[in-house]
Amino acid sequence: MRTKTLKKNKINVVTLGCSKNVYDSEVLMGQLKANGKDVAHEEEGNIVVINTCGFIDNAKEESVNTILEYVKQKEEGEVDKVFVTGCLSERYKPDLQNEIPDVDQYFGTTELPGLLKALGADYKHELIGERLTTTPKNYAYLKIAEGCDRPCSFCAIPLMRGKHKSKPIEHLVTEAQKLAANGVSELILIAQDLTYYGLDLYKKRNLAELLEALVRVEGIEWIRLHYAFPTGFPMEVLEVMNREPKVCNYIDIPLQHISDPILKSMRRGTTMVKTNALLDRFRESVPNMTIRTTLIVGYPGETEEDFQTLKQWVKDQRFERLGCFTYSHEENTHAFNLEDDVPEEVKMDRANQIMEIQSQISWELNQQKIGQEFKIVVDRKEGNYFVGRTEFDSPDVDNEVLIDATKYYLKTGGYTTVKIIEAEDFDLYAEPLEILEKPKPMHAKSKATN
Repeated sequence: MRTKTLKKNKINVVTLGCSKNVYDSEVLMGQLKANGKDVAHEEEGNIVVINTCGFIDNAKEESVNTILEYVKQKEEGEVDKVFVTGCLSERYKPDLQNEIPDVDQYFGTTELPGLLKALGADYKHELIGERLTTTPKNYAYLKIAEGCDRPCSFCAIPLMRGKHKSKPIEHLVTEAQKLAANGVSELILIAQDLTYYGLDLYKKRNLAELLEALVRVEGIEWIRLHYAFPTGFPMEVLEVMNREPKVCNYIDIPLQHISDPILKSMRRGTTMVKTNALLDRFRESVPNMTIRTTLIVGYPGETEEDFQTLKQWVKDQRFERLGCFTYSHEENTHAFNLEDDVPEEVKMDRANQIMEIQSQISWELNQQKIGQEFKIVVDRKEGNYFVGRTEFDSPDVDNEVLIDATKYYLKTGGYTTVKIIEAEDFDLYAEPLEILEKPKPMHAKSKATN
């Protein structure tokens, strides 16, 4: 039998779900480190904290399976304690306590002080911007707000994250400065809704003013916008994007659908005409802007006519980046009162059709890049390639630029200019225009010379 007292506790934080969860895990780890705790991200540890996702069916299933996996390890003596936090725990805590009672304790999304106490740590209010980043050293997520006030019929986020709450500009600037001091050069601004930023604190949509403050942070090269809501988008953001080279000509704006009956049932507060006018305004104001969007197919009542409208619109708009999801029937949402009447196989077929169209569009747009020069950041080396991104690409979800590492040497985390020599539907191949000399291997000094 293992003697637990002989070994120092090590806390393993396991993160599931979106970038907002990544950020929350990093804040948790920063607090634990400040309390002198030995903490790691997705490594071995005798105490496990699982930060769960509860957004849609697949994410919930992954979260439950991960909890069960670590509970089994606890039963087998491989770990001592298992704690669960995050969205799934916030949304289904009573059910989880009944069905998986061997978890030591469950915590919701707003119970960080309680979780820290259970881990033998104190919540330190003074740690503004202090966190242990888990992303590659050159970029980090910057969560500018929590929660959402939108009434979208299909979305459970307000149930798990509460009402929208913006962070003060000065706090975000402090956080950005600390990230930059640690080598971060790209900030990816995230929230449930960037568009709403500032309404609660400043009584106006203040995303543009926040961007103007962040571009002054020394060491930051790129600032990228994720998860902007289309209704009420503050147009002055486009002026800042045009004026400030640090603000990437890129926006992630989930549009979800385009058929008016579906948009109305989804409670999106917009129409096809208004959505198209917004996209036209984006492209007129920032001509080389890359627009990423996400769509939902198989929403209750989606007819073949609705879907054909959506398909044609995707063909017409030719989005640079697009993802498509099948509708998930979520309890306690407004849409849960509707009949989930689109069969699962039809949902999947529709999603596949959309992504086939997008794959062709992406291939055609990428072919136009051959022979062009782009500034890229090098995220990592993988196999025989250095893997980088342009300002028009976000990590994990967008195109990557591959450079032959057997021919060229690039500095990971650094920026360089490349020329595109080949293109596929979601990958670009390039040659660097600035060739770095490969560092010579260091030879250990002999003991006699020391």
